[in-house]
Amino acid sequence: MIKEEKLREKERIDELDIEKNDYLVKENEVKEKFEEIIAECPKCGNKRLIQDYKRAELFCEKCGFVIEDYIIDQGPEWRAFDNDQRMEKSRAGPPATYTIHDKGLSTIIDWVDKDSYGKRISSKNKTQLYRLRKWQRRIRVNDATERNLAFALSELDRMASVLNLSRNIRETSALIYRQAVDKNLIRGRSIEGVTSAALYAACRQCGVPRTLNEITSVSRVSKKEIGRTYRFLVRELSLQLPPVSPASYIFRFCSELNLSEDVKTKSLEILEKAKEKELTSGKGPTGVAAAAIYIAAILCGDKRTQREVSEVVGVTEVTIRNRYKELSEEFGLDISL
Repeated sequence: MIKEEKLREKERIDELDIEKNDYLVKENEVKEKFEEIIAECPKCGNKRLIQDYKRAELFCEKCGFVIEDYIIDQGPEWRAFDNDQRMEKSRAGPPATYTIHDKGLSTIIDWVDKDSYGKRISSKNKTQLYRLRKWQRRIRVNDATERNLAFALSELDRMASVLNLSRNIRETSALIYRQAVDKNLIRGRSIEGVTSAALYAACRQCGVPRTLNEITSVSRVSKKEIGRTYRFLVRELSLQLPPVSPASYIFRFCSELNLSEDVKTKSLEILEKAKEKELTSGKGPTGVAAAAIYIAAILCGDKRTQREVSEVVGVTEVTIRNRYKELSEEFGLDISL
């Protein structure tokens, strides 16, 4: 009897293994079939396919042929009709970010003395909660590298906030600084200098250039150190930074000078002609932009003095006069200084 029961048990296990293997084979066949079909429609060869999760079908946009049915919806199982409901029902945390030393993946104990239901914490548990906050804050930064990143990224965020820079530029500058840390380029240099140089490089990389004077105005280091560190980072990290066009400064400088749209358009026309005649190559983009704005303001009857333009742009009046003379001689403009 015992032998027969053991034999039956063994046969049952063998049958289960066979069924499991058959299921895995069929599942792999379905996956392979789906991967083959999802590339293009087998009827018309169209590569634009639509996934209709309401009907659980994958069909061709052109001929309407149903390629696959019973497809799995990878989205959430709940519904939300506005942003508040979506945030309330979502169980995921905030997205990862380079602007925080731990990329925003660690937990944070809020300073509001309330539990998950919104009820106030009793005075008996407040002392324990305070100690939990204190130790949680300590363990978030537990070595020298993380302390370096925490200070540097907070400095980056401070400068970017003062300059009103976008989230994209902040992420790019934080990534550049992390690359410098990974290659051990921080040793022997101040954290403020490297963060300022990374922010300047990120502005150029994202096509939203800021002058060195603007970066220096919010930094705690000199313009000379920022420029030297910037050139070092570009060389060591092999950053591909496009040359700055003078036209990228026109709208911002004209807005700060309260100039009209006609002046902005005329400045861009002057820069376009100067570029065609190669008058901008080898010249500082801010100086060329300042001269173009100065000339356009005079031509449009909304004149600004060279001192006003130089204070906004951040170049000397001598630079504006030199660029002005070059442009006026080339275009045959007779405008008195």
